[in-house]
Amino acid sequence: MKGRILVGVIGRPHGVRGLARVTSHAAAPASLTAYGPLHDEAGGRYRLAWRGAGIAALALWRDGAWIEIRDRDQAARLTNRRLYLDRAVLPPPDTDEFYLADLIGLDAVLPEGARGRVLAVHDYGAGASLEIERSGAAPLLVPFTRAAVPEIDLEAGHLVVIPPFEHEAPPGNEAGA
Repeated sequence: MKGRILVGVIGRPHGVRGLARVTSHAAAPASLTAYGPLHDEAGGRYRLAWRGAGIAALALWRDGAWIEIRDRDQAARLTNRRLYLDRAVLPPPDTDEFYLADLIGLDAVLPEGARGRVLAVHDYGAGASLEIERSGAAPLLVPFTRAAVPEIDLEAGHLVVIPPFEHEAPPGNEAGA
């Protein structure tokens, strides 16, 4: 999937005529339709037409033609479908900007010289976080902020991670107290 970038997700249906909520990961959400057809993990092709803020009409490419989604049940079957674009059609990121997919697989340099690898990038709406795989330890989840990830060198294939300080529970806050 390195050649594809996640750009959106089809959400739950909106109304009864086949419209669906669509979450766009593009900087300008409306631009999601500007690059042409979108693809899912299985290679299916989709076309979107915005009908309102975050609401789109959907069509699927089947047997050489676009088939419009016309009812709620059809739209519901597409809920949580991830939509991708080929990287080649997207503009290169600006300086100090990254496609999150580029971070997956980078070596992670941790404090005291420990090393890990970026296993995944998660974004549940409150900002991205990196899941760092570590040898002999549980994965580490760190916020993707300049404070926690102060250095990224895509060409060298690594980034520096400074995990947020883990506080001990104050006295009297132990479980069962």
